[in-house]
Amino acid sequence: MFDFVAKHKRLLQFLLLLIIVPPFALWGVQSYERFMQGDPNDVAEVGGQKITNKEFSDTLRNQQERLRAMFGGKVDAALLDSPRIRQDVLDGLISRTLLAQYAVRGNFSVSDDQLRKVIMSIPAFQDEGKFSPARYEAALRAEGLTPAGFDHSLRGDLIAQQVSAGVAESAIASKSVAARIAAARGEQREVSELALPASQFQSQVQVTPEAIKAYYEANKQRFAVPEQVRPEYVILSADALAGNEPVPEDEVRKVYEQTKDKLGEPEQRQASHILLAFKPGASDADKAKVREKAAKILEEVKKAPASFAEVAKKNSDDPGSAARGGDLGYFSRGMMVKPFDDAVFSMAPNEIRGSVESQYGVHIIKLTGVHPAKIQTFEQAKPGIETELRKQTAGKRFAQAADDFGNLVFQDSDSLKSAADKYKLTVQQAGWTTRQSSPAQVLNNPKVLASLFSDDVVRNHHNTEVVEISPGTLLAARAAEYKPASQRPLEQVRDEVVKQLTLSEAAKLAKKQGEAQLDALKKGEGDAAKFGAARLVSRDNLGSLRQEAADPVFRANAAKLPAFVGVETPDGYGIYRITKLVPVAADEVKQKALQTELARLAGAQEFRAFISGLRGSSSVTINRAQLDKKPDQQ
Repeated sequence: MFDFVAKHKRLLQFLLLLIIVPPFALWGVQSYERFMQGDPNDVAEVGGQKITNKEFSDTLRNQQERLRAMFGGKVDAALLDSPRIRQDVLDGLISRTLLAQYAVRGNFSVSDDQLRKVIMSIPAFQDEGKFSPARYEAALRAEGLTPAGFDHSLRGDLIAQQVSAGVAESAIASKSVAARIAAARGEQREVSELALPASQFQSQVQVTPEAIKAYYEANKQRFAVPEQVRPEYVILSADALAGNEPVPEDEVRKVYEQTKDKLGEPEQRQASHILLAFKPGASDADKAKVREKAAKILEEVKKAPASFAEVAKKNSDDPGSAARGGDLGYFSRGMMVKPFDDAVFSMAPNEIRGSVESQYGVHIIKLTGVHPAKIQTFEQAKPGIETELRKQTAGKRFAQAADDFGNLVFQDSDSLKSAADKYKLTVQQAGWTTRQSSPAQVLNNPKVLASLFSDDVVRNHHNTEVVEISPGTLLAARAAEYKPASQRPLEQVRDEVVKQLTLSEAAKLAKKQGEAQLDALKKGEGDAAKFGAARLVSRDNLGSLRQEAADPVFRANAAKLPAFVGVETPDGYGIYRITKLVPVAADEVKQKALQTELARLAGAQEFRAFISGLRGSSSVTINRAQLDKKPDQQ
């Protein structure tokens, strides 16, 4: 019970994703008990609960940012707003809602103590590995959340996680199946290659003017230059406003005096305990027996304090700490259940105290160490307090500033200078940008790109509308220059066409000759001496074997050796000769890992079937028109 975090690593990995993906949710967490009134802009309705356009848009944006980050920012913005991605995001929201509704019907719950421990274990809320109330409050404030709202949403996520884990983790993989697959993956095949690169056939290719013209006409889109704009843009954010906020020193000092007890490191104490647990549903008589046993153990350890660890190992019902002699390590006030917490922080070093009751049972406690609080000096705390005060003031100003910013961008529609001057922003430049992507990462937002190519912006050189590109961040842009779409003429791309035709025809010749040689080798004819050196390869270790050749090589019938397979490669054609099979005994560690992976895959399949069943038994209505709306249409 005191080792909740250690025992629930999978749950914490799930929660880590909650922190990585703002606003602290995989699927745009809303209160799982919230039932909203209908709205024509709702994207879907699941069992009477609405999925709003804002909920969908926020989740879509979060998913787009995750995908953009995965590809290092180099991804076509249009691909991030494809019908497939929009449908996948909505399906995720529907599944999330169905899980939450199922959890409510099943009376699943998460205790306050579990919730508190999970929150305190989240890395985003920690400072040097320890829970920081200041970091917790700042992180929530940055996302526009309150502690109560976040706690409620997180509790809903944990409850949904209970449901999903209960289904997914119930799958069992066959040990014998895992053994057979591990053996197949470990099997080695001795393989040699005969490569027929297309380059050696290029001299045989004759490209005619007619072929060049036909290829150009059939592939004109490959030589089209899309329309482009060279944008200018400004970004307004709460952080940008914070940098311009003056902070009087007397206000900083006032905050310091009010909060200095909380600045720095709080007092931490180390304790060991012996827990005599109350069994679920224990009667008063059962609890009396536990208290009686605790009193005897307390008397024993008070007589011989040095025996505390051994007594804990033999008697404590807390499996997480008993093996360590009851040691719970260092912790600060508020990290343990209240009766235990109150006792520890009122004890003297090496004091042993007993009969401290919590909902878990009776604790016998020994205080083994104290790290006094370390309070920051005013000079040490000043920069952090100034930054926080600036953010608070800027946060209050941002709502009004957002309206004024939008008005300035609209009123002075031919320039961004007025808005930039008022808020001390920099008008930034970007390289040539298409409807699909921009070299400036911040512009790769579907709504921004759509606005940049609107008629008013392109023809009249007016500013775009103000777009919220992330929570608390607004962007406005304009097209400083515009290039309409154009078609590169044949004479300009002739060399490219000739090169492409030559490569294509050479590859066909390589394949033709390769297939002829393969047929001869299979008949026992052909020249086997042309093959390269043989090497052993396996599914788990391909070595220098081409990836595209791996599947044909391991699928080849090796009942009669040598066996031959042919494979088209990116640069021509390859023939592979298999001359030997080397069985490898399945490694026990790999076999167990494979069995775990198979169980995970089976669990994922069962979970999908579970969600499918929930969806089939619930009323799910999708507003297709709203789902398909592009950002500039919303």
